[in-house]
Amino acid sequence: MTAAFVPAARPLIGDDERRAVDAVLASGMLAQGPEVAAFEQEFSQVLLDGRPVVAVNSGTSALHLSLVAAGIAPGDEVVVPSFTFAATANAVALTGATPVFADIEPLHYALDVDAVRAALTPRTRAVMPVHLYGHPADLTALGALAREHDLLLLEDAAQAHGARWDGRPVGTQGVAGSFSLYPTKNMTAGEGGMISCADGDLARRLRLLRNQGMERRYENEVVGFNARMTDLHAAIGRVQLTKVLGWTTARREAAAFLSREIRGVPTPVVDPRAEPVWHQYTIRVTDDRDGFARALHDEHGIGTGVYYPTPVHRLPSFGLALDLPETERAAAEVLSLPVHPALSADDLERVAHAVTAVAGAGR
Repeated sequence: MTAAFVPAARPLIGDDERRAVDAVLASGMLAQGPEVAAFEQEFSQVLLDGRPVVAVNSGTSALHLSLVAAGIAPGDEVVVPSFTFAATANAVALTGATPVFADIEPLHYALDVDAVRAALTPRTRAVMPVHLYGHPADLTALGALAREHDLLLLEDAAQAHGARWDGRPVGTQGVAGSFSLYPTKNMTAGEGGMISCADGDLARRLRLLRNQGMERRYENEVVGFNARMTDLHAAIGRVQLTKVLGWTTARREAAAFLSREIRGVPTPVVDPRAEPVWHQYTIRVTDDRDGFARALHDEHGIGTGVYYPTPVHRLPSFGLALDLPETERAAAEVLSLPVHPALSADDLERVAHAVTAVAGAGR
């Protein structure tokens, strides 16, 4: 019998989440309400050591509103990586500010501090590192650079729920940290985002911005957005929050197994100061990455993903010609393997065997 296909990602939604949604439907209170408030408090305690949290309707909204609330505006520049999902730079552009793309370091795919320093101008107001694949960026070096130049540090933690740098949770070391709750993330609410806030004043500005500029009905204090999270989504998120730490343990065990067993290709490197959460397990394929992925799929039934094949600065939405060699190299070589908690021991063995076999075949 042919073995079942092993997908690159698999959202885990069960009866607990369904019951939680049914309870909200039965209550008749579907929009932002008590479930959202409870989710914010619980997310803060479980993943952010008690830092204030504001829930919104997507990870992109989290990025956008955190920038707006921090005062980023037209004429400002924000340094971002180009090796990321487009939402990072889109959020900056949507404020009217300019995303300035800096190169990454090659081991963890995060902003290189020297590249950031070289990208600074008198108009630079903020730096937005991305904790790509669930591995933290170097918040020590980037934080020191931000303090040196009086810049805001805004963390894109969309893929890094529960990751830590130097013992502290990501999302707590800058002015704000943005998390995504999209279905393929380490935990989901169906859709949604969370913003961790350095202080209560920032949290209040965000609550205004997400709700048409008002905390009390019809008392609009600023021009705002409709970026509210529904109680339906929060109910799913609250259930997932009770499971995410166990799932993270499973991801770490899976990543450790793959790193022990895979041969023939460079496997991920973990900084000793980092506690990654393995949103993706990403190898490097230096020769014909796409052919390597096809062989895994067609010959071994293993799904993979390429995150991301085109640097953001080269997308039609930005269309820039820049010299970012590590970014270009990563976009041509990275290949993410299954590492999600639904994998069985047999699945992991198949993944490791298949990667080693394809690498040995010279593909």
